[in-house]
Amino acid sequence: MSAGIIALYLLASLMFAGCKGTTSEANTSDIAGAAVARVTRENLSSTLTVAGQFQPYQDVELHAKVSGYVRHINVDIGDRVRSGQVIATLEIPELTAQLTGAQAEVRHSQSEIARAQSEVVAAQSNHAALHSAYTRLEQAAKQRPGLIAEQELDDARAKDQDSEARINIAKSALSAAEQRLGVSRADSQRLQSLSDYSTVTAPFNGVITMRYADTGSLIQAGTASNTQAMPLVRIAQSDVLRLRMPVPESDVPYIQDGGQVTVKVQATGKTFVGRIVRFARALDPSTRTMLAEVDVANSTLALSPGMYAETVISLQQRNHVLTIPIQAIVQGESQPYVLVVDSTNHVRKKLVTLGIQGADKAEITNGLSDNELVIVSAQTNYQAGQVVRPKMASVLMPNDGDGN
Repeated sequence: MSAGIIALYLLASLMFAGCKGTTSEANTSDIAGAAVARVTRENLSSTLTVAGQFQPYQDVELHAKVSGYVRHINVDIGDRVRSGQVIATLEIPELTAQLTGAQAEVRHSQSEIARAQSEVVAAQSNHAALHSAYTRLEQAAKQRPGLIAEQELDDARAKDQDSEARINIAKSALSAAEQRLGVSRADSQRLQSLSDYSTVTAPFNGVITMRYADTGSLIQAGTASNTQAMPLVRIAQSDVLRLRMPVPESDVPYIQDGGQVTVKVQATGKTFVGRIVRFARALDPSTRTMLAEVDVANSTLALSPGMYAETVISLQQRNHVLTIPIQAIVQGESQPYVLVVDSTNHVRKKLVTLGIQGADKAEITNGLSDNELVIVSAQTNYQAGQVVRPKMASVLMPNDGDGN
């Protein structure tokens, strides 16, 4: 009898212990889990991601300065050219004739100058002879009055003065001939310059991106902006490209020369780092953006003008600041806040003040301390004072999972 009682007592004890364990497990499973991250100090930079487009460093349409027919055109689309290389040669028969005439006029003016110089020498010689004759007669008349008739002396004086005047006339004729030579030379140089324009050369190293004319085409002089003259070719300097990026108005104050830009070219899969070398310092009224540029070396022409690139512009830098994942921040009605899990695993709501924001983390300037735990997901599922089971979460970077 006593043995039976003991057996019943042991069975009851085991059943009670089993029920107690089941109740404890049930209470533990009722506590919600929470993905958390730790507040840490890091170096943080805020960035701006925008789409940029590559443009040639220089891009011009080459016009002829004179009208004429295309005799030779030496390039086509895609050809690389060097500065000074002959692109095309024009044929201008009228200009050739005018230049020949101007050169002949120069030679004629030179002959006129030679003749005028001879006349000056002749006038000077004649004056010297007549002046000597008059001087002798005058001296004789003084030494022996009455020996020389007054009429003869007057005639000699008149011839002397006339010969002196002829020297001045000859010198004036020489000066006029020299001036005509200057005019002839200027006209010849003008026509020679126009003739030189019949050879069209590349103004810089580049690539021919469009050809508008063929051999025999009539090209009008492109000397005025209001004319519709057809260009010969279009040339772009592509060994250096401009990467142009539109910067929103709110980020313009943070743009500066030398700012770092990370560039990813989708077409080639290449990523590189560049520096801002210039920016417009003015907003486009229609888009409210400002253009910023990065110069990109492209000696192999692997990049083509018109390609797009994803650019990440570094705006601000903070070192050793409190940071939390951006996913932990909840935008309240008046101020952002976070949900903190304290040392007793209770949820507490804390208002925070934000600093700069990076790609995946934000700076906290007020409201949190080092090593606190913040909930990083599903914050609407938790209430202040609630007990949770914190579990450290792996916060994904924005670029994770894209194959990089």
